[in-house]
Amino acid sequence: MSGRIPGGPAVIPDVVEKTPSRLSAGTLIAGCVAVFLAQTGLVLPAAVNGVIQQTLHLSGSQLTWVSDAFLVPIAMFSLTFGVFGDRYGRKKMLVIGSLLMLAGYLVSAAGGPVQQLWTGQALCGIGAAALFPSSLAIIIASTPRPADRAKGLAAWTTALSGGALVAPPLAGGAVEFGSFYWAFGAVAVLAAASALLTVLLTTDSSAPEGRSLDWPGQITIAGALLALLFGVIEGPGRGWGSTVVVTAFVLAAALLAAFIVVENRTERPMLRLDLFRIPAFAGAAVVAVVGMFGFLGGAYALSIRLGVIAHQTPLQAAVPFLVIQGVTPFVWPLLVRLLRRVGPRIMLVAGLLAIAAGWVWLDALPVASSTLLAMLPALLLLGFGFGLLVSAITAAAVNVVPIELAGMASGTTSVVRDLGQTLGPALIGSIALSQSASMLAPELATLPLPDAAQHAVDAVFAAGGPLAVATAPLGQASTVVGPIARQALEHGYGIGFQVSAAACVFAAIVAAVFIRKGQTVETR
Repeated sequence: MSGRIPGGPAVIPDVVEKTPSRLSAGTLIAGCVAVFLAQTGLVLPAAVNGVIQQTLHLSGSQLTWVSDAFLVPIAMFSLTFGVFGDRYGRKKMLVIGSLLMLAGYLVSAAGGPVQQLWTGQALCGIGAAALFPSSLAIIIASTPRPADRAKGLAAWTTALSGGALVAPPLAGGAVEFGSFYWAFGAVAVLAAASALLTVLLTTDSSAPEGRSLDWPGQITIAGALLALLFGVIEGPGRGWGSTVVVTAFVLAAALLAAFIVVENRTERPMLRLDLFRIPAFAGAAVVAVVGMFGFLGGAYALSIRLGVIAHQTPLQAAVPFLVIQGVTPFVWPLLVRLLRRVGPRIMLVAGLLAIAAGWVWLDALPVASSTLLAMLPALLLLGFGFGLLVSAITAAAVNVVPIELAGMASGTTSVVRDLGQTLGPALIGSIALSQSASMLAPELATLPLPDAAQHAVDAVFAAGGPLAVATAPLGQASTVVGPIARQALEHGYGIGFQVSAAACVFAAIVAAVFIRKGQTVETR
């Protein structure tokens, strides 16, 4: 089979998809449980950011790395695991990914310093990098009929939302009755169950022809993403003009250029760059990065607002996220119909604008009056928008490539989506904390405190920034500096909401312009 890409090379080399003719119930269940596990792990730290920060006394950068130690490996290795799945079987990748997450969560649940938590999170992120593209590819490869594929994509999206739905109450309950470490132990049990279900239920699929390990491509893209994300995360703490941060950005640019050269010259690339000549595919990639940045960035700002600024318990802070993620399962039948009848373009535009409206709504609510009832309309908008966004991004990318390139397309979709998810907390956290620090610094310089207390406050601010000042035990000084620090944080994370909303509006414009209903790849 060969395919013609509009605006690209005339012929795609022959590729044979080794897959069953229809999607089995077992494969669907195992694929959905796998993405449920991966998304649960992705959301889990955000649900207990406040408790982690207070328990381990972390700076803003250290707290950001708790989430990003999970997210960075996903962005780095999703393409790699997409290749492995195509060559050696997606079932194997689901088992390996689940076992890696099991090992990572056992490390995280064991307690210890923040470095151990980072290590466990990184292992889990590598596992999730296998689960996201492989779970999607194994479902897509088994659904050549559009009607079946719409159902499979909607089920996958619902499972993904279900993972995000479960994570907040799981984390909150663990803190309420024990420690946040217990939540990591609970997800370890889920990882073991995912591996077992995959072994017992999944019908394997692969597409090895035309795919190679392409080590130069894998090394250059992984290095480029690691350098880029390291620079973004460390920029606020070390300074954007520091030697380390500038070197990271230069290295990222050089490695990205090397990756493009390698992929254009190799006979069997891990990523066919000519796919980006398809307007819908390229548009979906941009929308995935910017749109998921907007959604996850705003979600990170909301988690800090609830857990750190408003001092809500983990269970209280979990409820708004339950509302957001609880919408998708209820609209699953609607997602199926929309995918079949209106296509991804309208879904993306509507979903992104709904998310933008939700963040603007929440930004307009002062922290003191942000009750669940007051937030409910915004939370429902966010949940509906997220369901549309995730299902439509996937459909926009994979529906315009031949079925035999489903693994590559789904891997690419995972990379760009997860890059946006990683950049969201990193950049929004950086923007919010820098704005908070700019507002807080002159206030701290004029406090009516005794010299000893002033020196203590200044030391905490220098070491940990506004988050540390808002939560550190500073004795009598806390009654003075606490409200000021929380006001500065409210200002900073309010700007984070605004930036997240603007990103979603931009992504909606890209979707409206570049993603058209009916754009497909002709096969012959």
